[in-house]
Amino acid sequence: MWKRIAFMLLLVLSFSLSNPGVAAAAGLKSFVNTTNGYEFSYPNGWLQVKVANGPDVVFHDLIEISENVSVVISPVPEGETLAKLGTPTEVGYKLGKAALAPPDSGRSAELVNAFERESDGKTYYILEYAVKLPNQQQRHNIASVAVSRGKLFTFNASIPERRWQKVKPAMEEVVNSFLVY
Repeated sequence: MWKRIAFMLLLVLSFSLSNPGVAAAAGLKSFVNTTNGYEFSYPNGWLQVKVANGPDVVFHDLIEISENVSVVISPVPEGETLAKLGTPTEVGYKLGKAALAPPDSGRSAELVNAFERESDGKTYYILEYAVKLPNQQQRHNIASVAVSRGKLFTFNASIPERRWQKVKPAMEEVVNSFLVY
């Protein structure tokens, strides 16, 4: 009887570990920045790192350090809305050229998907990119963009392409957790 119970527990445990959605739901932590007015969830086991003259905050995986999430805050003219900046596709193309693949960077960014979502009366654009680096490495980026209080907030998750399919459900959950006040 104990063998049967142990076998069932082992089966349940192996299913949980092989199903990223189950593992992700149980393994997220919350980050809240009340000063700048945003929050998001990030995977358990990721560390916050300080970046001088860069994003407002960066977290990366403890083991796969090139997997990361970050928040960049930029000013926008008073009264500006996300809709006034353009459609999700238009904003996605602009952001891709300006932030992910600026001229002379040697990088290219292809907008794979762009759509709008609403949460608590705020509009967010979800933008997905395939990014090619100068050394021919490929990455997958997924971002949530919002405007609040005269600021453009860009929450970005960047993952090596070789790991994208494995972590996609967890990263989509993380990106969709991003909220601005």
